[in-house]
Amino acid sequence: MSPDSGEYLVFETTDAMWQFMADKWKEISSGAVEKKGHFTAALSGGKTPVGFYRRLSSVEGLEWNRTCLFLVDERFVPWENVESNYGMLKEILLSRISIPSGNVHPIVTGTSSPIASAEKYEGELRAFFKLPEGGIPEFDIILLGIGEDGHTASLFPGSGALKELDRLVVPVKLGAAIHERITITLPVINNARNVFFLVSGRRKKVVMRKLRQGHDRTLPASMVNPQKGKLSFLMDREAVG
Repeated sequence: MSPDSGEYLVFETTDAMWQFMADKWKEISSGAVEKKGHFTAALSGGKTPVGFYRRLSSVEGLEWNRTCLFLVDERFVPWENVESNYGMLKEILLSRISIPSGNVHPIVTGTSSPIASAEKYEGELRAFFKLPEGGIPEFDIILLGIGEDGHTASLFPGSGALKELDRLVVPVKLGAAIHERITITLPVINNARNVFFLVSGRRKKVVMRKLRQGHDRTLPASMVNPQKGKLSFLMDREAVG
């Protein structure tokens, strides 16, 4: 599977998109809980998914006590910082649902460096998923966004992190004026059972056109290629143009 062969779904409004994603979340989570006793999801930050997290917080019948939430990426800032993905999730979603604190796995940023944070989070993933040497986590859902430059998670065009095959989590340095980041790698994303891109706004239509046409394989989002899972792009009408 590749982005040009993934499922592309277009919604008239973002509200309709959020409702569809909420229904998919409920369907997939209940199936995972029934099959293995728990459900795992890795969540992205950014502006686009905020509306979905608000919608998700009001969905009834979800087994939050059997749900384990992780982060796709994080900026190397304190959680209280307005740029923190975990801080946003805590305010918009976590504070509004009844999920045990032990079921939430943020990327710890109070370490000596982004490298230390990445190593700590990789250790947490390995311990939670009980991974053997060389093993890769299998998330039930990974939620991703896409930037105008085609980046996804904190995997940016030209970054060495795109070539990482062994590590599950890596630090990313973008420039002196930009916060360093920590991100899961492509092998983790591509081992998920379900990968959903949430895309909204007219500023995304150029990159989505490139992605659908498949002419630029240097776009990080084009490298999302689930080996055994399902790839879906949810877009509002503005993102399609």
